Amino acid sequence: MSLSLLGGVAQAAPLQAQAPQAAQPVIGKPALDKNGCAKIENSLPTLADWPKVDSQLKGKAGDEARVAQILAGMTLEEKVGQMTQPEITSITPDEVRQYSIGTVLNGGGAWPGGNKYATQKDWLNLADSYWNASKTSRTKIPVIWGIDAVHGNNNVYGATVFPHNIGLGAAHDPCLVRDVAGATARQVRSTGQDWAFSPTLAVVQDDRWGRTYEGYSEDPRITRSYGYEDINGLQDGATSRIGYNGVIATAKHFIGDGGTIKGQDQGVNPSSEADMINLHGQGYYGALAAGSQTVMVSFNSWTNPDLGINEGKLTGSSKAMNEILKGKIGFDGLVVSDWNAIGQVPGCTNSSCPQAINAGIDIVMVPADWKAFITNTIAQVQSGQIPMSRIDDAVTRILRVKVRDGLFESQKPSDRSYANSDEALKDNWLARDAARESQTLLKNNGNVLPLKPKSKVLVVGKSADNISNQTGGWTLSWQGTGNTNADFPNATSILTGIKQDLGDANVTFDATGTVDPKGYDAVIAVIGETPYAEGVGDLTRKTLEASKLYPEDAAVLDKVSGKGTPVVTVYVGGRPLYMNHEINRSDAFVAAWLPGTEGGGVADMLVKGKDGTGYQGTLSYSWPKSACQSPLNPWSPDYDPLFKLGYGLKTGQRVTIGQLDETPGPATCGSTGGGGTATEDLSIYDRTDVAPYTSQIGSASNWGGTVIGPDGTADHPEINTVPTDVNVQGDGLKATWTGTGAAQLYMQNTAGTNDLRSYLNADGALEFDTIVQQAPVNRTVISMHCVYPCFSEVNATKLFTDLAGGAKTTVKIPLSCFNNGLDFEHINTPFLVYTDAAFQASFANVRWVPNGAKDPDARPCSSLT
Repeated sequence: MSLSLLGGVAQAAPLQAQAPQAAQPVIGKPALDKNGCAKIENSLPTLADWPKVDSQLKGKAGDEARVAQILAGMTLEEKVGQMTQPEITSITPDEVRQYSIGTVLNGGGAWPGGNKYATQKDWLNLADSYWNASKTSRTKIPVIWGIDAVHGNNNVYGATVFPHNIGLGAAHDPCLVRDVAGATARQVRSTGQDWAFSPTLAVVQDDRWGRTYEGYSEDPRITRSYGYEDINGLQDGATSRIGYNGVIATAKHFIGDGGTIKGQDQGVNPSSEADMINLHGQGYYGALAAGSQTVMVSFNSWTNPDLGINEGKLTGSSKAMNEILKGKIGFDGLVVSDWNAIGQVPGCTNSSCPQAINAGIDIVMVPADWKAFITNTIAQVQSGQIPMSRIDDAVTRILRVKVRDGLFESQKPSDRSYANSDEALKDNWLARDAARESQTLLKNNGNVLPLKPKSKVLVVGKSADNISNQTGGWTLSWQGTGNTNADFPNATSILTGIKQDLGDANVTFDATGTVDPKGYDAVIAVIGETPYAEGVGDLTRKTLEASKLYPEDAAVLDKVSGKGTPVVTVYVGGRPLYMNHEINRSDAFVAAWLPGTEGGGVADMLVKGKDGTGYQGTLSYSWPKSACQSPLNPWSPDYDPLFKLGYGLKTGQRVTIGQLDETPGPATCGSTGGGGTATEDLSIYDRTDVAPYTSQIGSASNWGGTVIGPDGTADHPEINTVPTDVNVQGDGLKATWTGTGAAQLYMQNTAGTNDLRSYLNADGALEFDTIVQQAPVNRTVISMHCVYPCFSEVNATKLFTDLAGGAKTTVKIPLSCFNNGLDFEHINTPFLVYTDAAFQASFANVRWVPNGAKDPDARPCSSLT
């Protein structure tokens, strides 16, 4: 298939087949544009096979002999240490030395000393400590520190944060991507890390995915070009060595993370191999041609039984890593797994997975259970489960990357270029330019924009003065939550930018829109999404309808529109949404995406004379015209968006957008109820609450229920909850019954009931993943309610007792076990655990699953009495 150029106001061309190439294609350095950056091609040829990628980073003569010499002097224990990647919260510098650890990482929300406000010096001190520890080990092999620097060095207090990738995609400027990546590398060096876990090269096909904003585009042409320049920027144009001012980059997540069914994070990609090659692979061809030295494997599965594809979790796929990535593509760098991803491979745990290592994982990201992993892996090599040749290959790749990075000749982190540089950490002008370029003008009736200098404006909306909202996920914390404007000392909110451009005296701010707009030249409404990251950001069955997701935004626009004053709406968010209600109440509508810490870049584009080029951004994602219109891509046979891929008005362009249909969409997308037969899972709790259900605790302290907050915590004297890891980072709730009285953990639709007969008809099961830390002391039940006192329960005392102290287990209870008085037509509480004595267990991924009762590991009802 071939992508043709998508551009103009409303032009989009579908994928067109070209004659496939007979021999294995070879892809190297791309064609360059007039600015010397990778060109966004008009079309991409159809590839009949995975291409051989010619990397521009080939190292120096003598590198391989040097690596072989180091390897020959290492013990098995030292080799496994090089393959192990703990998190900084779980390992001391002395343990790095003792276990010959090769790499450490910090996830989102992990800081030196657990201090969110850690200074550059604090980061460097810890980096030096790890470095010095590794250099005093027997092998003296330097350790490297990896960090999720996905839009700047976003974990670090005071760092400038750039627009997320969706905004850079709208800019259609590969040179900008290279500049931003180069600035990110300098930021990372300023705090002492060696390795950035970026860029994300997902070609996102379903915008319900909570990582949509991490992808540049649904268009693989953009991702191919950007992948090349992002790696060039991070690695400082590396050829024989990573540049003096660069860091090790990561092409992630291999492969197909943007193509899962319903956009489910870590879900199943059913693509044919041809689509994997020609759609999802394109970003890697660009990134690996630029010399990316590391590839992170994706959490997702690659499965389509109809096509004979049964790779399952890619972390355990030898086809994906050994055959495709290392074999056909010819990648000679290192492959790293994602956070505890080995635990998702069948037959594995977070601390043991010979399958993943044999499949091609070189470095295993094992944040907390790293000591057990080392012990297990050594034993598996000694028993022959893992061949010694595989260990040697993995460590060869790790050492090769370290040699190519110049680490063996490097100084300690605090003595390197840009270390502790305040100037490197703050790149406000580049961030402001990037924010300007990414603005996408969707509507401008009557040429309301740009506003004239000294216009008198009323600014409304929850995101006008909210830097957390405009920076989004992966900012200071993993989900980007828990932050206030005070946490961004070097940032500018959109409101502040408007005041800078128009003058304080000309700007009135009222977040809720209660001020009468009469007498103002314009109203500027800044609305949109609130921060989220992987998993938590998935919409799954939720509607794309913004007015249902964020009703406060529709309410503020209803207050200020139709009053005779033009309304300019700025949407801040990580994906296109169905926003006809909001667009109809706006004379002008701007998609600002997630612009980062320089909200002034958004403001500049609203005001005449602040940017000589005016609006230039165009959509890198199609914009829906209905509430459940996802996936939505030009190569879909029923492609009918509101605004097509490539759409974007230019300043001064005279286009009038008429009244749009505001027919409300359904409460949820997809059929999950009624009296028929269910065919899809009903998700109840998946790393966070899934609407319409909210997780709560109840006890004598408050039987009415205390909602468990977004941070996973709630506390009664009789019961409390905290967030925990069950399958993946922060996906579960750990509930502790203190033994001081009866209490319950439950998920409930507080607004009404749902007709769920179809799940009983489909031989469904209640399923949840659990780790039982402490067996129940007294009778413990699992129940479902059809508005109390209508309920049914099963006795789960023995079930939980048998699971105590063990590993994670998926519990499957047939719904028929509850069919003794429960009214399945009016369910309001599909999951509840109750006991009156001490008990502790973690729960994750609570769902009702059609045909789950037929699974051989489903619990017999007779065992639950």
